[in-house]
Amino acid sequence: MKGFDQINKQSSGLLAEGKVLPLMEAFYTVQGEGYNTGKPSYFVRIGGCDVGCRWCDVKESWNALLHPATPTDDILEQVLACNAKAVVVTGGEPMNYNMNYFTAELKKHSFQTFVETSGSSPLTGQWDWICLSPKKNKPPLKEALDIASELKVIIETEEDFLWAEEMASKVNNNSHLYLQPEWSKADDMMQKIVDYALENPKWKISIQSHKYMRIP
Repeated sequence: MKGFDQINKQSSGLLAEGKVLPLMEAFYTVQGEGYNTGKPSYFVRIGGCDVGCRWCDVKESWNALLHPATPTDDILEQVLACNAKAVVVTGGEPMNYNMNYFTAELKKHSFQTFVETSGSSPLTGQWDWICLSPKKNKPPLKEALDIASELKVIIETEEDFLWAEEMASKVNNNSHLYLQPEWSKADDMMQKIVDYALENPKWKISIQSHKYMRIP
């Protein structure tokens, strides 16, 4: 992961303990995608990613060195100051970090904890909901497939339906299955996704509704 070693040295082991995290941004908004669409949530975006899919719409999150090593207790203060009782941790790739401390503290305050991850790194933290969004260039680990609450596969081309089916065959039977158009290809792919879901009704459709609502 870009910048991990340097940040770890600078933070004297606090990063390994989950006591600091390279925070890109944190904000209160409404979940715009997947199963929890419409739910008011506090989003915590962690910098640093070792997956780097080409259509990522937050590429500025990839290099952890660009984002300050922020005391996790400071992030917790921000969360506690808002009205939300749900926290979404996203990235970047948040599972490149130890999330045990952060989620344990959130649980002490009765927050629901949601994570969005590619599943390509070992899972840490206490999660009420795991949204697994697998990427071809660094596929998810079995442990992520086994406990994913939701499988959200991004569809950029028709070949991605095959990838979606491969992933669906590996997740646990309780996972909710979603197809989501890649934003820049939505006009081209939306009807194909609708048709595919109609023919394969185990799938639901997710859209990035927050972009239509013009909210973060």
